[in-house]
Amino acid sequence: MATVAVDVQGVSKRFRLYHQKYTSLKERVIHTGRTPYTDLWALRDINLEVNEGDTVGILGRNGSGKSTLLKCVCGVLQPTEGQVVVRGKLAGLLELGAGFQPDLTGRQNIYLNGSLLGLSKNEIDRVFDDIVAFAELDQFIDNQVKFYSSGMYVRLGFAVAVNVDPDILVIDEVLAVGDERFQRKCLDRVKQFQDQGRTIIFVSQSPDQVRSVADKVVVLSDGHMVANGGPGEAVRIFREHLNEAGDVLAADQATEEVAPGAAPAPVRVVETTDRLHPIRITEVLPVHPGTGERPYLITGEPLTVTLRYTAAEPTTTASFVVDISDDDGLVLMHTTSSDLDVHLAIAAGTGSVSFRYESFPFLDGLYTVSVGIEGRGGGQLYDWKEGAATVEVMNPTRSVGVVALPVAVTLDQETAVGTWTPVSGASVAVEVER
Repeated sequence: MATVAVDVQGVSKRFRLYHQKYTSLKERVIHTGRTPYTDLWALRDINLEVNEGDTVGILGRNGSGKSTLLKCVCGVLQPTEGQVVVRGKLAGLLELGAGFQPDLTGRQNIYLNGSLLGLSKNEIDRVFDDIVAFAELDQFIDNQVKFYSSGMYVRLGFAVAVNVDPDILVIDEVLAVGDERFQRKCLDRVKQFQDQGRTIIFVSQSPDQVRSVADKVVVLSDGHMVANGGPGEAVRIFREHLNEAGDVLAADQATEEVAPGAAPAPVRVVETTDRLHPIRITEVLPVHPGTGERPYLITGEPLTVTLRYTAAEPTTTASFVVDISDDDGLVLMHTTSSDLDVHLAIAAGTGSVSFRYESFPFLDGLYTVSVGIEGRGGGQLYDWKEGAATVEVMNPTRSVGVVALPVAVTLDQETAVGTWTPVSGASVAVEVER
């Protein structure tokens, strides 16, 4: 039986929102020392077990309670109800600059953070060079950290967290601050921790990153845990809740838009949904040359993915999205109409948009097609269908791997008189391992 590394037992966390504070003695006497407030429950009855060696990703929109949960796990906040049991040494990177003293140098902050994590000076001495090398701050390690950029803060904080040999690593979404190269470096270290069987809990705003890294995914919405399971299903639920949250926001706005003195009109869900989501996907049809005759597509054949939609009103801002993923949930191909510079003028009513892939290059397997409609630039999600269709692929050749790439092979050989004679070969398919 697996050992539980982090056990979150019925955790709820309440904050008090004060609407007015009385500062003078007269006000306090008049109100008998009572300050009006309302309760805000950031977490409600969260139960979660994280086993040793698990990598758990946490998804949720802003304000859903993700960071509050991590702070409860790390002991920064105490739950109002319930408890958190942690077994093993825990290192956390919760927010930009957390645990740093701005007036101290980078060197001094390394020793300060290491001490807070339970390391002796000799232990910190042994890993100090590794921390500085990972953070790439050799030239700035003796400068005060208040002069560091946000990227330097993140590099130093992550370097300390991963080099103190923790059993449990807790990371909030601070990695979004680092550049692409440093993010890859951090993900490589996370993979190394996974191979070593360490426990990782992290928050990210990128469903694709969570899908590719995490073994299990937790989805929070308004302080409640609405999903806890495999990455594919959890990402689907996360995107559904993003849409539902938008519907509620539109309903609130519709209720507020009432003339002074007039009674508020009842809000109809269909009206608010149309306002926020003027276009919806109704059907997804993958078509290939063998459709109707065989259940599979042959590697190299064309594939057309047709998205049928219903539009409640005309729009020129809709961008259609098609994601193709493998069995592990890794997105192999992400295509949007706007990225292809195809700008669609959608009229009210029904219609369809088709994506045609002239040659589907992937080898044997079952591939998942997820589709969506977003505002141009990705700022708003109108609709999303996770796992809307599947495509089975059969490779008739002896090739193995993931993808078939056409390549020409030539042979150059030396003749008896010392000249080189090129010999052309046939085109063959070459597979590239991931």
